[in-house]
Amino acid sequence: MDRLRTHKAIFLLLLPALAACSIGDVRRPPPDRSSASARPTPSAPAPSRAVGFDEVRHVRVAVDRRYDRPFVEFVDADHGFALFATCDGMPPDRGCTALLFATVDGGRSWQELRHPRPVAENQQLYTAPGALVLLAEPYGWYTSTDGGASFVHTTGGEPTALVAARGRFQVVEGAGAVAAWDGAALRPLPAQPAVPGLNTVGHSGDLVVAAGARDGRPAAAVSRDAGRHWVSTPLPWRGDEVGVLRAVIAPDGGAWLVGERPDRMGFPALWRLVDGQEWALVRAVGHPAQARSVAPLGAELVAVTSPDGVGVVAGGRYYRVDWPLTGEHYLTVLGDGTILARGPDDVVVGTGWTANRRWVRVVLAEG
Repeated sequence: MDRLRTHKAIFLLLLPALAACSIGDVRRPPPDRSSASARPTPSAPAPSRAVGFDEVRHVRVAVDRRYDRPFVEFVDADHGFALFATCDGMPPDRGCTALLFATVDGGRSWQELRHPRPVAENQQLYTAPGALVLLAEPYGWYTSTDGGASFVHTTGGEPTALVAARGRFQVVEGAGAVAAWDGAALRPLPAQPAVPGLNTVGHSGDLVVAAGARDGRPAAAVSRDAGRHWVSTPLPWRGDEVGVLRAVIAPDGGAWLVGERPDRMGFPALWRLVDGQEWALVRAVGHPAQARSVAPLGAELVAVTSPDGVGVVAGGRYYRVDWPLTGEHYLTVLGDGTILARGPDDVVVGTGWTANRRWVRVVLAEG
């Protein structure tokens, strides 16, 4: 009965948002500057239809038109940073240096910051709550914990702020082990989960979920005491191959598994942890064949972008929603529950809860 009430509440919550919509033509997505393995471009086009935003924040900054579009990253709904890192498709030089900007009002205004190493072969920007991290190869890392007013230079491995931002529990790259961050280093746990192909962990409080896939088969284990003991948790599975299995914690603390297909394009398998005990395979009747991004939103809802548009998985079905996003937008959920949708020409910030959002389009342009 409780589960029936939950599903009824979810459906009533979705009623204002569930509607058919179409999207613009699908073009090549922007390069993913934070990962070397960007998802392949979906090939199927869709008809155009204009969908309005609640607000558009189009701001011009004092940047020469030689600069390419910036990489924009938000920490939460208000705080973000932008890096102009290429000029005419090439790395900046002394006549066209990397430029750094910050916003504290959700993109309404932007202030230029001093970039600590404006000329480098490769420029990257990473953000985390309370930290801004720049990579300027081959010179190393520059970390700020005061909003970009000052930076600390380090070389070698990733700086402490960036490692800490990944959370208390992490998978040690190359070691296939779960480690705990103690404030200074990652230390492998004495007890390890029996997960073939372990590649990801997620945690909420003392609940830790470890997941992986090997030879197309997904596997997971759960710890309810902060990694001291692990229980292998069988996954209901239909036999479709899983290339990468990701553990994702929704804003409400719910644990999910997202089973990406080997081609990174097919619609993924989804599981939800029920009562902290067992995994339920989540159906999505009517879902599109492909998916670009998948983001659990809380309240048993999952947002999806695909070549067919934007949709939400709820109550075992896939519903198209009339959000002002396209299949080109890649969805992530920030620490405060804000949806960040990154497209080739903009960043869209969705504030609110579950499927009810206020959508703000942020465009930072040369001028």
